[in-house]
Amino acid sequence: MALDESDLEALVARAAAILDAAAKPFVAGHRADSAVQKKGNDFATEVDLAIERQVVEALNAETGIEVHGEEFGGADVDSPLVWVLDPIDGTFNYAAGSPMAAILLGLVRDGEPVAGLTWVPFTGERFTGIVGQTLRSNGVEQPQLAPGKLAESIVGVSTFNVDSRGTVPGRYRLAVIENLSRKCSRMRMHGATGIDLAYTASGILGGAMSFGAHVWDHAAGVALVRAAGGIVTNLDGSAWTTKSRSALVAAPGVHDELLELLNAVGDPGDY
Repeated sequence: MALDESDLEALVARAAAILDAAAKPFVAGHRADSAVQKKGNDFATEVDLAIERQVVEALNAETGIEVHGEEFGGADVDSPLVWVLDPIDGTFNYAAGSPMAAILLGLVRDGEPVAGLTWVPFTGERFTGIVGQTLRSNGVEQPQLAPGKLAESIVGVSTFNVDSRGTVPGRYRLAVIENLSRKCSRMRMHGATGIDLAYTASGILGGAMSFGAHVWDHAAGVALVRAAGGIVTNLDGSAWTTKSRSALVAAPGVHDELLELLNAVGDPGDY
């Protein structure tokens, strides 16, 4: 679908107003109890469900673009144009009272994120970005990411269970962290993938590794990092797509060092 620069700017502006409205029940519902048990020990709160309904209805009405949400699904992620929504990124943090929780919204065109919005209501941070343009933090244009060094960077890593299996086993993740600790003593586990990606885009983090498999965790942040001039790949360095089951994002230079480290650890299947 053809969208020029002004079209994208208008869509992001409308979406920003919608997320501002959603931030009110988000803040009011802090420490919400579990409402829906999901796979493993994951869950959704009543606020997740309510925010997704509110945002989906508003986006449909005000932008005419369908939505794929974490809780209720919706339009296919590979549609010509679709919003991808995570109503509460960092649900465990949110329910426990931690401020590290966010609303994530990406605009995906033909399988590629072209714009992203990440709202962190408890800290008052609002990140928006359009790929090929610029990153904004609370409306202020941010400089492009400068090349950095891993040893001087803070790096975000995903939380995990060392005994977990799957595509990226826990033992592999432990080996990554062990090796990372030798190169960089500034690791952080925020427990919210979208915040890790937004913080990488804004230069708070030099990079972040996501071992997660969900497009709604990544779509907004991928657009933000790309808008900021950062690099996005899978953990193995291949091109990131909406079907990817991992993400490696970082500033130039830092990404090269992280990829070298991951290659040295080996293939996740070996663990």
